[in-house]
Amino acid sequence: MGLGQLRVGLVGTGPWATTVHAPGLAEHPGTVLSAVWSRRHEAATALAQAYDAVPATDLDELFEQVDALAFAVPPAVQAEIATRAAEAGKHLILEKPIAADLAGAQRLADAVTAAGVASLVMLTLRFAQQTRDWLDGVTQAGGWRGGGARWLSGALLSGRYATSAWRLSAEGGALADVGPHAFDLLDAALGPITEVLAAHRAEDDLWQVLLAHKGGASSTATLTLRLPVQPTVVEVAVYGDHGYRTLGRAGTAGDSYTALLDDFAAMVSSGITTHPCDVHRGLHLTRIIDQARALAG
Repeated sequence: MGLGQLRVGLVGTGPWATTVHAPGLAEHPGTVLSAVWSRRHEAATALAQAYDAVPATDLDELFEQVDALAFAVPPAVQAEIATRAAEAGKHLILEKPIAADLAGAQRLADAVTAAGVASLVMLTLRFAQQTRDWLDGVTQAGGWRGGGARWLSGALLSGRYATSAWRLSAEGGALADVGPHAFDLLDAALGPITEVLAAHRAEDDLWQVLLAHKGGASSTATLTLRLPVQPTVVEVAVYGDHGYRTLGRAGTAGDSYTALLDDFAAMVSSGITTHPCDVHRGLHLTRIIDQARALAG
């Protein structure tokens, strides 16, 4: 471990943990992957050995080994363990959605606030450099009247996430999985989302969500992970006094994770606990999901 490196434990051993979290933590100069925990101890052992980390046998052992935890597990599991970790003084790298329901998200956010630990949510698109540049331009220009987001994918029809139990559950699907990305970018571009005005979910989990923003703008989000669209369509757009500006999917998950770790290491080093993508952002996005689900019945 290098001087000043954060000891980070990884919770989870699925595809996202092995392809993004583990290599990202191991390769970043500000972090070291110190321990791995999973309900499948054999999987934790295999992943830990690949990075010279310790496979923790239980959560108490995991907490003892690390300064921070990164999560790549279903939202309900994340909320439960991350709340305990915050109470134990551990900094947190969270996945979206941060919890399976609004009550769990609120408990987690409260625990993070009470403990005074740093937290970031892995909003992949938001941490991409192209997104940051686009949002800077949009914010500087102002005068936007509305916008929209489209995320059309067949990710739950086939591929490595098609057997993901939480994504296939009533609490999962497109609204919980890609909704946070869409709502986050619309919110950042057009102003805070204050209300979900309407939401409709078709039988194939195709969501149409109408949003109101502080300042008077409105936007729409169209979301599905069950359309055989190749390649996946990801687009965010705003329109108003300065025309029509679009943002597509850019960069890689690895690049975004590196940018997140840059911010995370700096936060912990300086004692800063607030960030545009911290746990309170996760709570805000969970509240939007909760409202949309309620309106769609």
